[in-house]
Amino acid sequence: MLRSLKEIIKPNLSRTLRPRRNHRSFATSSSDDATKFRNMALVAHIDSGKTTLTESILHKSSYLTSPGSVDTGSTTTDFLPAERERGITIQSASIPVKWKNWTFNMIDTPGHADFGMEVESASRVVDGAVVLIDSVEGVESQTKGVWRQLDRYNVSTRLMFLNKLDRPGASFKSSLLSLLSHRLHSNPMVLTLPIASFNPQDYTRAEPGIQGLVDLVNWVVWKWDSNGVSSQHPLPRTAEGLTSMEILHSNHPVVPHLVPARVALLENLAMFSEEFMEFLLTLPSGPSSYLGIEPSKIMPHLRNATLRNDILPVLCGSAMKNIGTELVMNYVGELLPSPLDVQLEGESANSPVRLLAWKVSWDKRRGWMTFRQSSLLNTSSGQKEKVSKLLLLYASEAEEVESLPFGSVGVLLGLKYTRTGDTLVAGRGPVSSTAPSSLRTIVPPPAVMSASIIPRSHSDLEPVQDALQSLARTDPSVRVDAQEGQILVHGLGALHLEIVEGRLRDEWNVHFEFGSRRVSYREGLGPGASSGDHQWTTEIANKPITISIWMSITPLEETEQGDPTWDDNLVLGPSGKPLTSPEASPDQLDPLTNISRGIASMLSNSPHTSLALSHIKIKVTGFKYPQEISPSILAGASSSILQKRIREAGMGGIMEPYIKLKISINEDSLGKVVKDLTENGGEVLDLASDAITAIDEDSFPYSIDGVYVPPRELSPSSASSASVNSSTSTPRLKRTVHAIAPLSRMLDYSTRLRALSGGHGLFEMENAGFREVSEPRKVEILREIGRA
Repeated sequence: MLRSLKEIIKPNLSRTLRPRRNHRSFATSSSDDATKFRNMALVAHIDSGKTTLTESILHKSSYLTSPGSVDTGSTTTDFLPAERERGITIQSASIPVKWKNWTFNMIDTPGHADFGMEVESASRVVDGAVVLIDSVEGVESQTKGVWRQLDRYNVSTRLMFLNKLDRPGASFKSSLLSLLSHRLHSNPMVLTLPIASFNPQDYTRAEPGIQGLVDLVNWVVWKWDSNGVSSQHPLPRTAEGLTSMEILHSNHPVVPHLVPARVALLENLAMFSEEFMEFLLTLPSGPSSYLGIEPSKIMPHLRNATLRNDILPVLCGSAMKNIGTELVMNYVGELLPSPLDVQLEGESANSPVRLLAWKVSWDKRRGWMTFRQSSLLNTSSGQKEKVSKLLLLYASEAEEVESLPFGSVGVLLGLKYTRTGDTLVAGRGPVSSTAPSSLRTIVPPPAVMSASIIPRSHSDLEPVQDALQSLARTDPSVRVDAQEGQILVHGLGALHLEIVEGRLRDEWNVHFEFGSRRVSYREGLGPGASSGDHQWTTEIANKPITISIWMSITPLEETEQGDPTWDDNLVLGPSGKPLTSPEASPDQLDPLTNISRGIASMLSNSPHTSLALSHIKIKVTGFKYPQEISPSILAGASSSILQKRIREAGMGGIMEPYIKLKISINEDSLGKVVKDLTENGGEVLDLASDAITAIDEDSFPYSIDGVYVPPRELSPSSASSASVNSSTSTPRLKRTVHAIAPLSRMLDYSTRLRALSGGHGLFEMENAGFREVSEPRKVEILREIGRA
């Protein structure tokens, strides 16, 4: 994605792109006005409807004549064979969309935790996000996961879309309460109310569905017909007029809640704007005065509060039925920031154009494609790059252009060295001292599973190695190394490794056998750590050379936080500040960069077990080497010195990855599930009935004080569920088990849970980090990896 200043780049880009089958046109010609760009991502837990909403947006914006379906594998952004076969999103896909006078650079992201790196890279470059929630399930594990990723990259401006309100059991109220319960935001602000049906009798029969929405800001009712075509109907500007509307009968269940909802919206908004508060105080008393306020008086204050993250605007609808899509697009344009609203560190009119490679991909026809723009020096690697072509990308299809305006998302062809997360700088002048030469890099999550790659023949070895290097370049969460002559590929989970296997075969056409999957373990620092030796001697041109590197090596204290860049180790320089990883260093000839390279190499392979080392604190306090030799020699020196010190310390504790589990089962299966967890090394954290619970260790739910929470009867099927269950002769109480367990014992948990629960159990899992194992378990692991 382009990240520069509009004073530097002001090209004119306006092209009519060719129509294609099932498309009206590429209705996405760009302008130079950066204030009209909205760089945004769709993020959510898996199966919350991100790709369906993307298709609905493409349809409503006239990009598609009809939306595709995840079930039939016909969606635009899920174009990989594995995505269409499995019905899930595996990689982020970017597509520009024209809506009214805005251009949305929209990124559809995966919802599965195994592909969290894709959300990580997209979060690094977007300015805002639309977060989806399944209105039946509420906030789920990966909802919180993607929320934290947005926090990590300061993507503070977000809209919430409560999706799937057409499903039985969907609840607007419960979904809103789950935002508070799981502490996503303390001030969710309802902008739309759902209309399940325009027939009041459907509410008394608890019919699930959604046919319309009330836009509380613009004070209109939206109605959709069976074909997904919408119409708008202005609401009366007086409280008395609400009793004689044509669009809603006076006895409709929504009518009594219209005035309280709008009053709550305006009064809550006034808490974040003194100017708007003063305006409300000048109005005459009575609810009708609030109904007459024009949207133009409300929207600027709503936008400012959203940009400051004071509030979380909440919309709702059903992406499958195209209900609410236009409102999402309207409010994305009105409330999310433009590139000019997001100030980067050290940015000024005199700083060079800096660009971040947020995604690198391989295309069989076009070769390497990098998502960004201009002509360039890679400050992350020190390599110069030449750009052959510029493209605008529409999911899997591209169109060549001559230039890209500021704030747009583009693709470069012809780059040889750039990887995901690298920074590029345009211009011949030196980099300004006020602007960092490298933008903040993208840190991949730690790998938790691995598998061996076995080439079928000797002639297949080099193609397999080249394919693995290329795959790791496109997906930095894939790590490849060699241990005792065996090629190992490390990933974020079993599904991630399955996709890696498929991509190697389908995209790179290499021949190999995939070994059995195993959990990736870690080794800690041994008990014998001491000051140790700091010298390393070698020969260069038959001349002995001695290099000194002083470093302290200690276990990480419980109060100290490991650096994800260093696989949860902490590596400090002479100043006491964390060292940049060698890949992200702006100066590859810097002595500390080369020392970092040697340390990183050593930490990836323990001399005792060949496992990666973790939870170690290393501080480089000084170094000395002959000035006539290249600083690159320091990489070998630091690796050798650290290896000797680690070996002298002895083998440390073994750590294995743990996962958090949320298991939903019937009451009669509870005992069997809990017993199975404890027998497999798990620990039950909480047992709860089928109510909203927050298991975050550090928090209590946000208060509902000052938050407008719509009544439960606005979602009729959920409002009646309690009475329906109570009238049943044999109610089946749902229970939720929150637990933590070793990943190695949960690889076949789907099959086990199905047997334990009679096919009625569901579970979610998320990464819970590494834990040191007991001595008997340590012996088991060493035997498993062939080190016993």
